Amino acid sequence: YGFLGPNLVLLGIFLFLPLGWAFLISFQESSGFGASGWVGLANYQRLVADPTFWQSALNTAVFTLLTVPLSLALGLGLAVLMNSVLPGRRLFRTLIYLPMVISGVATALMGVLLFDEATGIVNKLLREGGLAAIPWQSQGSAAFTSIILVTLWIRVGFNMVIYLAALQGISPELYEAARLEGAGPWQQFRYLTVPLVGPSTFFLLIMDVIYSFQVFDTIFVMTGGGPGRSTSVLVTYAYENGFVTRDQSYAAAIGIVIFLLTLLFTAIQWRGNRSRDTAG
Repeated sequence: YGFLGPNLVLLGIFLFLPLGWAFLISFQESSGFGASGWVGLANYQRLVADPTFWQSALNTAVFTLLTVPLSLALGLGLAVLMNSVLPGRRLFRTLIYLPMVISGVATALMGVLLFDEATGIVNKLLREGGLAAIPWQSQGSAAFTSIILVTLWIRVGFNMVIYLAALQGISPELYEAARLEGAGPWQQFRYLTVPLVGPSTFFLLIMDVIYSFQVFDTIFVMTGGGPGRSTSVLVTYAYENGFVTRDQSYAAAIGIVIFLLTLLFTAIQWRGNRSRDTAG
């Protein structure tokens, strides 16, 4: 308890206490200057009838379904490449991981420099090549695509590092034995690499889904949830209610829903993945 004490105090102050307070005020009514009365489940009933909430929830689900598999696949592919004899691989590892070190707002601003509809680098290159510019901010699917691309750029480095650590823990004798049995590169990757990095995939799946449920800074800086509600997700909608319209109780209810969804997904994955502690 002596060793755990400082961490438990920090968790209690910065995690459990705010979570409990949010849960409490989600059952109250807020006038913008604090809770003004107990309303029970009214905020949660309002969620059920709120089309903007469901649009944000759908966007969150689509964002998660697109970014998580892509970031896992790209991270594993880059890890396999960086684990091979590649000239300058240490430099490439650093460059790929760099977005994880930089502030989320800074990387989002880099995304603005790339995907700004009027002055962005991508559209400038398209115009120079005689192609039509892409309406990154005025067209919903294009804006959503830009968010996904920047998110992948941010997340792939972390996934690569975790997979790289897993690959370096695999005995080279296994691959040598597979080659002696006539297995080609694809068969080695499919039947050795993918199963043996299974525990890392499980860990990254949980982390990436949690990140996708909580994504905020990239969307807030690049699109602000627009155009319309095409890039609005649950966290940006909670922020809008809590800090723009000052309806903290409704924002707290949205936050509790995000927490419960994340907890439910993690619990299902934890119980369903029987091989999380063993390779294969």
